Amino acid sequence: MSEIIPVISATGLFTPPESVSNAELVESFNAYVDLFNARHAAEIAAGSVQELAPSSVEFIEKASGIKSRFVMAKGPVLDPETMAPRWRERTNDELSVLAEMGVKAAQDALAAAGRDARDVDAVLCACSNLERPYPAIAIEIQNALGIEGFGFDMNVACSSATFGIQTAADYIRAGNARSVLVVSPEICTGHNNMKNRDSHFIFGDVATAVLVEAKDVAPAQHWEIVGTKLKTVFSNNIRNNFGFLNCASPEGIGAPDKLFVQEGRKVFKEVVPMVAAMIVEESDRLGIEAAALRRLWLHQANQGMNRLISQRVLGHEANEDESPTVLDTYGNTSSAGSIIAFHKHNTDLGAGDLGVICSFGAGYSAGTVFVRKAA
Repeated sequence: MSEIIPVISATGLFTPPESVSNAELVESFNAYVDLFNARHAAEIAAGSVQELAPSSVEFIEKASGIKSRFVMAKGPVLDPETMAPRWRERTNDELSVLAEMGVKAAQDALAAAGRDARDVDAVLCACSNLERPYPAIAIEIQNALGIEGFGFDMNVACSSATFGIQTAADYIRAGNARSVLVVSPEICTGHNNMKNRDSHFIFGDVATAVLVEAKDVAPAQHWEIVGTKLKTVFSNNIRNNFGFLNCASPEGIGAPDKLFVQEGRKVFKEVVPMVAAMIVEESDRLGIEAAALRRLWLHQANQGMNRLISQRVLGHEANEDESPTVLDTYGNTSSAGSIIAFHKHNTDLGAGDLGVICSFGAGYSAGTVFVRKAA
């Protein structure tokens, strides 16, 4: 029996129609700061409450490299009295927000591959910010697209998409599926603390899809999956404590630790060497010269992290061609970030060119997908 080779046939992207610039975000945040300080003036004077400091466009761009981000609910996110996404709650008979985003990204990927939804065997919804525990968002997407087979949700934070790609590739190698959609809808603004100066600017919303298939059914234009590597190391330095066991408590929804929190400096110090070493070691195992990788599609969380990781892998500071950035216009979109970078920056490469899709984040988790362009 010949080996079944998994490939990436196509990718898809859904970008929300509204975006928020740093200037808009700073105006909103500073209005909230003024309101907070005025409402707590007595406590601030007494020393029982810490006065809040305003943000600035310069601070945001220096700290992250982000200039804007796309969002699903711009008005509520910028409202100083709300500062979180809000929309009408949909009935059980309506398509959920996350599934709606995922379906659009999946349709984009299917169209790019010239594939009908009926050809797909499975849907994996791999993302950080799941809308509900069950029924699975993946099964809802599967149903909306008219796909037979199976679907399930998986969450490995910012590495969910790469973990999903390896899972899909393993199904194909084992003969359990021929065509698998890995869909990553992310409403990151729902888990972001927009009232925290150090993190209010980080996240945006988006959805991506990756169609992973057996090589013999894939279109001529595809990327062979040369190898994958996954890694997890427990850490509290990036955490979100929200869940159904605590959301009913008086301190539940909206409490700072029920949203995204991180020790940014510790994350930077610990994740950069871990990810760089992981890429280099896996390159060696695959017989690939790490310095010869044509392109690195890295997780889009922080430009400083990506600069150091690519430098350690390539042996020099990467230029925009070697390690493209979408962080400046999309912000951190969790699991979708490295896939957006791949989606937008792969068509110019030639047959035989090698690259790596790499994600990393909470857990800690990290995933690498080494790919070779077929045609």
